[in-house]
Amino acid sequence: MPTRRHLLAAPLALPALAGAPRARAQSAEWPNRPVKVVMPYAAGGPTDVICRLVCDRLSQRLPNRFVVENRTGAGGNIGASVAAKAAGDGYTFLFSNIGLTVVRALYASLDYDPLRDLKPVSIVAESPMVLLVPPNAPWRTLAEFVADARAHPGKYSYVSSGGGGALQLVTLLFLRAAGVRLEEIAYRGSAPAVPDLAAGTVHMMIDAGATGFPLAQNGQARALAVTSPQRSLVMPAVPTMAESGLPDASFGVWQAFFAPGGTPDAVVARMQQEIAAVLAEPAVRTRLGEMGAERIIGNAPAEAQAFVAAEFARWEALLREAGVKPQ
Repeated sequence: MPTRRHLLAAPLALPALAGAPRARAQSAEWPNRPVKVVMPYAAGGPTDVICRLVCDRLSQRLPNRFVVENRTGAGGNIGASVAAKAAGDGYTFLFSNIGLTVVRALYASLDYDPLRDLKPVSIVAESPMVLLVPPNAPWRTLAEFVADARAHPGKYSYVSSGGGGALQLVTLLFLRAAGVRLEEIAYRGSAPAVPDLAAGTVHMMIDAGATGFPLAQNGQARALAVTSPQRSLVMPAVPTMAESGLPDASFGVWQAFFAPGGTPDAVVARMQQEIAAVLAEPAVRTRLGEMGAERIIGNAPAEAQAFVAAEFARWEALLREAGVKPQ
């Protein structure tokens, strides 16, 4: 059975298109008009910025523009539904992230099936998250924090954002792997929690690397571990979860392109080729690195599809175990 690492182990794959002459002709003609890329999150956010970077380069490589259309709301479900119901003709794609894998666990009524109606094209990039504690906390290592929390159940608190976002998912994963019970303090995302973390009012937060590393670097927090399988390029002295004794808490925030379920495989393969070519460009890789994307992937459709299916299974099981019920 392939491991998670194997499912993401073929970055920048550029498969040759195979199959019938009709399939080759179909992909060769594509795109002969502008391509819409549905963005289910707000403009200016990290997923939106990465999407626009890749789409700008696709527009320059190919004869027609890739137009990003923000369709926000319902935790990304509005945009995902629009893409899932679009014609599978290669002229509509979805750019989404790990949040897509929990919609079935969070919403009792969906007008689309994300596994059946959306076909992963390629995972674009993956970013680490970082576990932070107050700068004046007594713990210098993750092992020290876990030992203290286990000895004093409920004494310490953690930042929660709810809604099935990456912050909630990775925190639930950590709590299960560490076997600790912390008090949940709800915030509208990680940014509003920073003053409380810096003051020691709340005791732990797991944040995206792009925003969490600067907090540790400027003294507003102390970084104890990163969630990625390997150490971060930004703060290489911070150990991984696995190195800290919690391999089951490894986690990365990823973004990916999806096509409507009926999109021909030849067009999906051609789209992946172009994505991988864009991701191989030094300027694009540098910009993605600046945005916190430390693993640039661009894998083949079959690998992306296996990875996304495994992610659905992983996070849905975690949310069920945590007692989260669809609403």
